[in-house]
Amino acid sequence: MKKHGIVNSDISRVLSYMGHTDTIAVGDCGLPVPDETERIDLALTLGKPGFMEVLKAVSEDMKVEKIVLAEEIKEKNPAILREIKELFQVLETGFNVEFVSHEELKKQTKQCRAVIRTGETTPYANIILQSGCIFS
Repeated sequence: MKKHGIVNSDISRVLSYMGHTDTIAVGDCGLPVPDETERIDLALTLGKPGFMEVLKAVSEDMKVEKIVLAEEIKEKNPAILREIKELFQVLETGFNVEFVSHEELKKQTKQCRAVIRTGETTPYANIILQSGCIFS
């Protein structure tokens, strides 16, 4: 459920069609995108745009009730995990966190409305956001 103003027309369109419990993924440039899932490729060069930059814009423009992260992020990329937690605390979003294996996260991207590919090159910088109700 879209809140207000992302400029990228593909992201804005996908968010506007999302309903309660629909999902969208934001990933690094190495996250495989299933053929059946829409790909929104923002990668310009290695590292640009960054994962957190894109995640911040998307999460500010949608109501997030749940996030799914790879269990491996805890050991392989604790800095990004810390930034994710800080972002959602700043947004004061009541959300649940689910940790799954990286393989399971990749499988779950098949059910996402879209996967947004960033230029990020750090490991396990991938997340699935589940849409909540804006009136709740």
